[in-house]
Amino acid sequence: MKRTGYMESPLHPGRCPSWLFRRMKKLGGLIGEAIIEEHGEQELLKRIADPLFFQALGCVLGFDWHSSGLTTTVCGALSEGFKEQGLSVRVLGGKGLRSRKTPEQIKKLSTEWDLDPLPLEKASRMSAKVDNSLVQDGHQLYHHSFFLAETGNWAVVQQGMNQELRTARRYHWLGKKVDSFVVEPQTGVVGKPEENVLDLTARKGEENRRACIDLVKEADWNLTNIKMPSRHEILPSDLTEADKKFFEKVRKLEPSDYEELVAVRGMGPKKLRSLALIAGLVYGEKPEWKDPVKFSFAHGGKDRIPYPVNRKMYDENILFLEETLDKVKGHEKKKALKKLAENSFITKESKLS
Repeated sequence: MKRTGYMESPLHPGRCPSWLFRRMKKLGGLIGEAIIEEHGEQELLKRIADPLFFQALGCVLGFDWHSSGLTTTVCGALSEGFKEQGLSVRVLGGKGLRSRKTPEQIKKLSTEWDLDPLPLEKASRMSAKVDNSLVQDGHQLYHHSFFLAETGNWAVVQQGMNQELRTARRYHWLGKKVDSFVVEPQTGVVGKPEENVLDLTARKGEENRRACIDLVKEADWNLTNIKMPSRHEILPSDLTEADKKFFEKVRKLEPSDYEELVAVRGMGPKKLRSLALIAGLVYGEKPEWKDPVKFSFAHGGKDRIPYPVNRKMYDENILFLEETLDKVKGHEKKKALKKLAENSFITKESKLS
């Protein structure tokens, strides 16, 4: 995927003003409805999975362009806005503890929409585990939003933070594009490029992933001969006895491929990193250290940059979209949506200044 630049997302304190959030969820819901009416729900998911579109959407909704809060606030606004508009796409999960409710929400909505919840729960769980454990860029996930359509299609937007650097990274997924959860599954990763990022999903790392499986299956982890140097420049410490006992249990599970290995409960960043590095030493198949950052940029306004939000124009845009969508019936559909494209807030952007 072509890199178009990068965006540094600093961690910002503070909350979205209630007057702005009310408008964000209303306008966000209407934009979602307009896209579904014209292009279908899969197109909406595709755009949500595009980091550039998502960033621009946050700016259109009036949030500050470079703040980490854009991700969490936009997802929250879309969650409420899509539900209020009765759309066939819903936003599950969220920030912090809300993310842990995603499996429960998937089960509930799957019952309502007659979907099989198991593959959806797997998609939610694996997307979070991959970005937290396989893409080791120093950012710990704290936000997970699962966009689920009535057809069973899905997209994911999640974000991690590095408290020491005070920066955030956003990860985007599109279910239709995921051939494998462990081979470059994201549609985009937004953030400032970092050095020494261990990307265990890189296509170039396929041989290392295979070597990890061989290592788990063939090694006797009760022996002390599998040991990393005590002052390794990458690993913070050697494998502990508890780690070796864990790998011995994993060996008995006989994972058939790398995805099954990653899915094992307790298989976190440290263990996966250890396996990759040991596999590199034993088999000569080194892991990939290239940062997978792929996308960035946009512009916008909550913090009065480059201009303060014009509340009057914001409300006029919401009213315009509501009136236009009310007319989208039968033969008037194309005509009304063409008018929407020609006269909506997007073409009126200059008036906001």
